[in-house]
Amino acid sequence: MSLYQHSRGHERAGSHEEDDRKVRRREKNRVAAQRSRKKQTQKADKLHEEYESLEQENTSLKREIGKLTDEMKHLSEVLKDHEKICPLLHCSVNFVTVPRPDALTSCLPR
Repeated sequence: MSLYQHSRGHERAGSHEEDDRKVRRREKNRVAAQRSRKKQTQKADKLHEEYESLEQENTSLKREIGKLTDEMKHLSEVLKDHEKICPLLHCSVNFVTVPRPDALTSCLPR
């Protein structure tokens, strides 16, 4: 075997080892890229689930605000109607420090 043939054989072996390293590196990179994409997808899925949950909670809270607003309007009307007829607000006894017991009982719920 000539020196040239021997060095060419060594180059081929080196080239073959380099090719193997490239293949392993590509495979390792491909697996890492798959893992990264999977992780991104899982993160996006988790964020979407959290978004859906927050949307449901927001809808529920808006519904509750509506109910409480309606209740407040109703109670304000009840209070306004009661103030028109309340003997404690329209009686001269109001100027006395001790109100009449019968006037108090007429304003209290039965």
